[in-house]
Amino acid sequence: MSAALTGFTVTSATLGALASTEPSADGTRLVRDIRRSKRLVLLRGVLDAAPGGRAGEAADHWALLEEAERHDPEAVRDVLHYPATGVWAEETLRRLHAPYGPPADLGHLGALAVAAALRSGITFKATLRPLHGRLVLPTLGLLRPARPGPLALTEGCWDPEDPGALLLHALPGGRTALDDLDPYRAPGPAHPGPVRPARRLTPKGHKRWDTQWSGALTLLDRYDTARAEEIGLLLRSVVPLGGGSRSSGATLPAAAGSVLARTQAPPALAATLVHEVQHGKLTALADVLTLHTADRTPRHWAPWRSDPRPLEGLLHGAYAHLALAGYWQRAALYGARGAWAQHARIRAQVAAVLPALRRHPRLTAAGRQFTDAMAVAERSMDDLPPPGDQHAVARRAVDRERRDWCARHPELAPFTEG
Repeated sequence: MSAALTGFTVTSATLGALASTEPSADGTRLVRDIRRSKRLVLLRGVLDAAPGGRAGEAADHWALLEEAERHDPEAVRDVLHYPATGVWAEETLRRLHAPYGPPADLGHLGALAVAAALRSGITFKATLRPLHGRLVLPTLGLLRPARPGPLALTEGCWDPEDPGALLLHALPGGRTALDDLDPYRAPGPAHPGPVRPARRLTPKGHKRWDTQWSGALTLLDRYDTARAEEIGLLLRSVVPLGGGSRSSGATLPAAAGSVLARTQAPPALAATLVHEVQHGKLTALADVLTLHTADRTPRHWAPWRSDPRPLEGLLHGAYAHLALAGYWQRAALYGARGAWAQHARIRAQVAAVLPALRRHPRLTAAGRQFTDAMAVAERSMDDLPPPGDQHAVARRAVDRERRDWCARHPELAPFTEG
């Protein structure tokens, strides 16, 4: 996929701005452009790989998308670039090229086309086959037909007041959706991980999310307006995490523009959003720029985790925590309770791993520039230090954690040296 996105140029100024984690117009524009280009390449790949017997059907669905786009390009763009569409596209391409396994869900392309047609307001006719008694309409919701079998659809088929319709829940204050409906809101069982999406929430669950989301946005606007604006531009959906997930948040590369998160108090949710959006930015950058050529061997110490991490994981973690250190510093300057302690601890963690990142022999020239700019951003926090000796205390605590970790992993101790 990266080879298909080589037309992008990342200037030194934009790379430096992204490396600092600080929001910038050029950085946000680049991330969004990369995501859109990658999505179109994926969709083109699905069309090209459709088997002979389904190619005509796929072409018909694409023709409906094109007709809708002529009437309302923005509506169609939102459907095609909705995060769950990326999960479907990657999964479909994988299945189309796999000799064994479940068949590809090419019918979902029809659901995308119908959703786009409905949102654009055109007159159309289409017939789709619901799966398990449900027909998802991305960015709108889903239909639950009264009878099994193929479903004839027209411009009047979507009625939010119909008991057979379930609406995608819109979070307050913007265009971000709380997605607990789309079957592709997260990768399926073929890609198990430490997180899994929650099932459809109750109205009480939606109301709880509305309250926590509004509170988190209020804090973000108050403490760090630029990051609040960046989140609004880069985050299209939030997927609630189910019980048993081992994380408060996660970002999945296939679902660009989405974050998985558990319900949590507004201060914690605001921090989760800051943290996870950075992963999405770095993933987009890596689609067009090689920052390192290291393998996936887990050998590096990351103070925010107990397990060894590969270089890619260490880079992602340091990048997201650098943004968190900046966020908590601004919150502390505003007077948020406990923010200085959060800032000091997280900054000390980032400072402890930056030397290992910067001296890694498998960094590319762009990777060295990127990590050097991260270090500059970390050092710039000295301009507004926490009161007293909080930063020194935090550094000593992180050093103790490093020594303890090395005692448990003596064979990996050389990879922790600064």
